[in-house]
Amino acid sequence: MARIAGVDIPDNKRGEIGLTYIFGIGRRRAQYILSTAGVNLDKKVKEWNDEESNLIRSIIAEQFKIEGALKSEIQLSVKRLMDIGCYRGLRHRKGLPVRGQHTKNNSRTRKGKRKTVANKKKATKG
Repeated sequence: MARIAGVDIPDNKRGEIGLTYIFGIGRRRAQYILSTAGVNLDKKVKEWNDEESNLIRSIIAEQFKIEGALKSEIQLSVKRLMDIGCYRGLRHRKGLPVRGQHTKNNSRTRKGKRKTVANKKKATKG
């Protein structure tokens, strides 16, 4: 099992797919990394030799921000929005969708499990 940037990449996957297990690397970046390293996209991770895996590691390390560094940068960006009190920051603070989605029926992922509110009882005459 190859280990890149502290992440175990599964051996039985194609290199292009295996690299996406690293936070911050998607399909396009994986394709770019492998083409820069000169590794065939269809080659499985277990078929990489030491030279190829070291080259991939070095390309990722010097060109991309991934895993912990990327997560902390995202966290700081969200904190900055909340600190300046902009609309997006307020939505983050309240735990609501940030990008303009409707919230009447949907947005369960952001809002969490439903909290049922009981109806008010009508006052009886007499």
